[in-house]
Amino acid sequence: MLIAPDKFKGSLLAPDAAAALATGWRSARPADELTILPMADGGDGTVAVLAQDWPAAEWVAVPTVDAVGMPRPGRYLRSGDTAAVELAETCGIAGLSPLDPMGSHTIGLGIVLAAALRAGVRRLVVALGGSASTDGGTGALSALGAQWVGAGGLLPVGGRGLTRLAAVRTDRLAPVPPDGVRVLVDVRAPLYGPSGAAYVFGPQKGATDAEVDELDRGLRRLAAVLGSDPDRPGCGAAGGAGYGLAYWGAELAPGAAAIAELIGLPDAVRRADLVITGEGRFDAGSLTGKACGYVLQAAADRGVPALVVAGSVAGGMAAAAPGASLLSLTELAGSVRAAQDDPVRWLRMAGRQAAATVGTP
Repeated sequence: MLIAPDKFKGSLLAPDAAAALATGWRSARPADELTILPMADGGDGTVAVLAQDWPAAEWVAVPTVDAVGMPRPGRYLRSGDTAAVELAETCGIAGLSPLDPMGSHTIGLGIVLAAALRAGVRRLVVALGGSASTDGGTGALSALGAQWVGAGGLLPVGGRGLTRLAAVRTDRLAPVPPDGVRVLVDVRAPLYGPSGAAYVFGPQKGATDAEVDELDRGLRRLAAVLGSDPDRPGCGAAGGAGYGLAYWGAELAPGAAAIAELIGLPDAVRRADLVITGEGRFDAGSLTGKACGYVLQAAADRGVPALVVAGSVAGGMAAAAPGASLLSLTELAGSVRAAQDDPVRWLRMAGRQAAATVGTP
């Protein structure tokens, strides 16, 4: 049995969710062989997954700032000459109150990246997802040495000033490290337009309709000034931070596929009799590059039965994921609140129930 869930956002990281499911399964079928591979897709919780897989990896603390400039502790994970940094841990939306969709920025991410470069890393892995800002990555590049200039001088941070962008100064911009920068994205959105960063994700970050329009115009202006391709899949990730980092010289990679290769998921699926995955909410978005959808597709491609255990399951998902069984913690617990208050308990129960009902002899 392969257990490979994503995080349950706001409740549990993927390693904790996987452990709870495994405990429940073993309570019913202790003789079964379990392979436990927590998954991620570039969103929040990605580096916690890498921490379990990288040999001799260690956390390095870095003082930084959050999405509105308040001091906060940051960190990166270092294994040899490679460092992994997660945007959500520095300037993410989780816990930010009140939201500031026009002023939020990615400077905190850039501070951590710059610290890793100063420490001599040769390769960076950057997980984008869970951001609070729509600044096109300009904040992160500012911390790396870029300067954003408008008609009246340097622009303010965040997405608010991008419509007035006239030029960028890159003479002090740190070069990418010798072995490159790989950016893991959990969406395929372009930078701007109806399916871009502002229109799709801006409302989630507190932007009004008028602010979404302004943010989109700012991203268009950013693309006009920088000149690199705004339609590359993933440029719209993290409020356009994918675009800014690609301009710097980073490679954009689908996060789920990259993490799967790093942790050996394809081989584990081939060996499995049953694949169990899951996340906080299983809905149509789960099948658009997210970790849960990737695991389901990997199982389907190899003809392996699959089970999704989710905090909640949107209507119509049985038809959208044919061949997969679905199990909702909300239904098990009786309410959303009960499921969220004790997710470990209900994941263990889900694992036990799955073992009793869909386990193979």
